[in-house]
Amino acid sequence: MDYDSIDAPGFGRSLRGIGVNLLVRDVPRQCAFLEAVFGMTAHQVTRDFAILRFGDAVFQIHADATYHSNPLLDLLPEAPPRGAGVELRLYDCDPDAVAGRAEAAGGVVLAVPVDKPHGLREAYILCPDGYAWVPSRPLPSETG
Repeated sequence: MDYDSIDAPGFGRSLRGIGVNLLVRDVPRQCAFLEAVFGMTAHQVTRDFAILRFGDAVFQIHADATYHSNPLLDLLPEAPPRGAGVELRLYDCDPDAVAGRAEAAGGVVLAVPVDKPHGLREAYILCPDGYAWVPSRPLPSETG
């Protein structure tokens, strides 16, 4: 699919499974952060909307103002963090490399990379809008 040229109805009809849509205060800033820190690819970036890709995963970002008639808008906090309790997990994403880039791009390293007992090395990064991104990679299998 050509994410740079697909129109809104075509994009909407293409969506399957579970979807993620983040409401942010500044779409271009959020896209720049996600590209710089996680190596995502942003498509059709405007003040109001963008399509983001990470590997095979596709999700959307909308500016707060685009939700003017949506009941969710009244629930948004004035200041971050947003999405408390939600982890946006990015598998096969090097947490050590991400943690090294996050603060320079305007994020906060909430938890430094650490090996977890569930078989992943992961970190917690807050983006400027306060969403928790969790880059992680599998730990090597134990031998012996």
